[in-house]
Amino acid sequence: MTSVDEPTTAADTTRERPWPVRTLSRKMVDYIARAPRVWVEGQIAQLNARSAGGMVFLTLRDPSADVSLQVTAFRSTFAGLPRPPREGDRVVVHGAFDFYAARGTLSFRVDEVHPVGIGELLARLERLRQLLAAEGLTAPERKKPLPFLPRTVGLITGRASAAESDVLTNARLRWPAVRFRVENPAVQGTSAVPQILDALQLLDADPDVDVIVLARGGGSMEDLLPFSDETLCRAVAACRTPVVSAIGHEPDHPIVDDVADVRCSTPTDAGKRVVPDAAAELRLVQMARHRARRALTGWVDTESARLARFTSAAVLADPFGPLDRRAELVAQLRGRSMAALSALLDAADAILGRRRAQLAALGPAATLARGYAVVQVAGAVLRRIADAPEGTRLRVRVADGAITATSHGPEREGQLTA
Repeated sequence: MTSVDEPTTAADTTRERPWPVRTLSRKMVDYIARAPRVWVEGQIAQLNARSAGGMVFLTLRDPSADVSLQVTAFRSTFAGLPRPPREGDRVVVHGAFDFYAARGTLSFRVDEVHPVGIGELLARLERLRQLLAAEGLTAPERKKPLPFLPRTVGLITGRASAAESDVLTNARLRWPAVRFRVENPAVQGTSAVPQILDALQLLDADPDVDVIVLARGGGSMEDLLPFSDETLCRAVAACRTPVVSAIGHEPDHPIVDDVADVRCSTPTDAGKRVVPDAAAELRLVQMARHRARRALTGWVDTESARLARFTSAAVLADPFGPLDRRAELVAQLRGRSMAALSALLDAADAILGRRRAQLAALGPAATLARGYAVVQVAGAVLRRIADAPEGTRLRVRVADGAITATSHGPEREGQLTA
């Protein structure tokens, strides 16, 4: 019964007016009873069918996350199944939540249980494969190339498994100095996906790890289901480090193969793909050295023959001969030029002498030497007596110099000069 002073809603409760436990339990029963019935898919993690009262208790786990659900059912609910349920089975259940007020516990009470068959499971995986392809997570252009020689190879595989041994052995046979960082999560069962995700995140965050190998040996399709989990596939696609998938044998094809950067048919193949073959690389180096030596020898022989042709030429056999012959020709031309120039100068000198003699014969100096004189008045030659009246100062130039004189005017006939 509800007390008259008891709050009717949760918002009305206070420290002074709280709900008693029975009221909260009753309201929880009423509230949860109104929840709709639903279909839920999960993986059986724990199963207890030995309890009294005909009840079966099991834990239903999400394969992609660390989330579980406590489930109860009558034993008769499992009676129609082809075989009794086992831990690890995927099932679809129908039911609703049930709150047990006496203990304050919550469980999911189911009335139908259906195992997920292989055909149905394959159809779901195919839908997931198509979804990832439609999002471009399987496109070849987004796949990252593997490094030629990784500093450290990250390896995710089962502890002390044949897959681990195959990868390590084959990689070290090819490249003995290769380094590994090995993580050993569970690779099947209910805890496989969360543990693999943790290992993948750890290796992807390591700056020394240049490539990650996800390896597992063969097994049934149910054993390989964790490697077709959507969460794991998206995590592999999101890795910044190249991821190599080596799950099962050649016929096995989990979805993680599609989103990984490189798919290997077996763990042995993965060990061969992540590192180069030291012996093969050494052979390639030796072949390259041989080709380089042969090419260099051929080049030297070709250049030697060309040099021999050059040195056998006359110009290189006697390099100073042409210079000497050119020097003699230059000397001859110089001599001829000097002779021609001397003859030209002699002829010009003779002509100059004749012209000088003619000039001397025709010039005023020769005339003055014969007893003539030149009379000048004010710098001009006196040509008329009228230009030299009495008292005019005259300059008289004779052969050996000049004298001054004074004009007494025109000479009278019969008058002698004093």
